[in-house]
Amino acid sequence: QVQLVEFGGGLVQAGGSHRLSCAASGRTFSSNAMGWFRQAPGKEREFVSAITWDYSTAYADSVKGRFTISRDNAKNTVYLQMNSLKPEDTAVYYCAAGPPWSRLRVGADQYDYWGQGTQVTVSS
Repeated sequence: QVQLVEFGGGLVQAGGSHRLSCAASGRTFSSNAMGWFRQAPGKEREFVSAITWDYSTAYADSVKGRFTISRDNAKNTVYLQMNSLKPEDTAVYYCAAGPPWSRLRVGADQYDYWGQGTQVTVSS
């Protein structure tokens, strides 16, 4: 079992920056693929970013060049640095943990554990 808790949601002005954190507990964290997803009102959950055990990363086209995913295995934490935020980035952001020693995963159904989500609202 892996338990995930997101931190850092809030209200941000368009053009600003914000960082989300996801703290993991339970099984060994360092080998798990980790991902960030988001869900806006009335929309389906969508992939944002992912990072593997060997620090390979992937980004949705909509956030590429603006968001950066990273992980600190010593702290069992994965981060999502969000820059140049836009109103359309407004959503509930979820952290997810996938299988250990796996390649990059962009599908929500490829992740086994989920956090409760944290709201990010970008005002124009």
